[in-house]
Amino acid sequence: MTLGIDIGGTTINLGLVDSARVVKKIQVPSFPKTATLEDTLIYLGDRIEQFLVPGVKKIGIGVPSLTDPVKGIVYNAANIPSWDVVPLKDTLEERFDIPVFVNNDANCYALGAAVKVGGGLTSVVTVTLGTGTGVGIVIDGKLFSGTHCGSGEIGAIPYEGADYESFCSKKYFTARGLDPKALSLAAAGGDETALAHYKDFGSHLGRFLAVVMYAYDADCIVLGGGIAHAFPYFSDATWEALRCSYPYATALDQLKIIAMPDEDTALVGAASLA
Repeated sequence: MTLGIDIGGTTINLGLVDSARVVKKIQVPSFPKTATLEDTLIYLGDRIEQFLVPGVKKIGIGVPSLTDPVKGIVYNAANIPSWDVVPLKDTLEERFDIPVFVNNDANCYALGAAVKVGGGLTSVVTVTLGTGTGVGIVIDGKLFSGTHCGSGEIGAIPYEGADYESFCSKKYFTARGLDPKALSLAAAGGDETALAHYKDFGSHLGRFLAVVMYAYDADCIVLGGGIAHAFPYFSDATWEALRCSYPYATALDQLKIIAMPDEDTALVGAASLA
């Protein structure tokens, strides 16, 4: 059995995973923005200690940052101000005396999504739409991370005077004084203003996915993160912008875009790190 952990800017999910199935999980608040590095590591360690059970053989952790997956070092974690250079693997292995594996959260989500989507696909790309925007790539069943685990940092590409992440994550809504959950409820009720916001969001996301297609020529794009729950409200706008931005119609005709926003996907992926 493995303990999978998905660290986000808002919440931290922990799950016990057995044979690619989450058998027990909890969700706790993420670190306060003002917390020191020492405080965050103590907090994380205490949450792990509360959840560990006999039989756990390893811990896999997804972090919103660049990582060194061999040494288990976290660099410049997004939305965690105190995490600049963090020897996460060594710190947790010293405390718990079991192997710890660390990778980018989008990569962990990609591994879990590839398992759920199933075999037969050459290129599966995942896009997490949460506090930030992350991209994970699985090619021929294997995670592609790049030299510094940064192959999916497409959200940092300059766009519209900012970057893609500013328009393809929760940041899009907060910048406009909108609450994504409230907006989703309004859209479900047919509110035209809410639907218009989602149409605009989908247009930006479609342009973002065109960059994904230019880079990875995916068979399947899986959308995760909290905002993916609202995919029915921006699906049409996303496809329209994607078709306008990416000229290879044959590839798009074969492309699948699937919303898979459940936390279990990232936990399964984190648990499968090695």
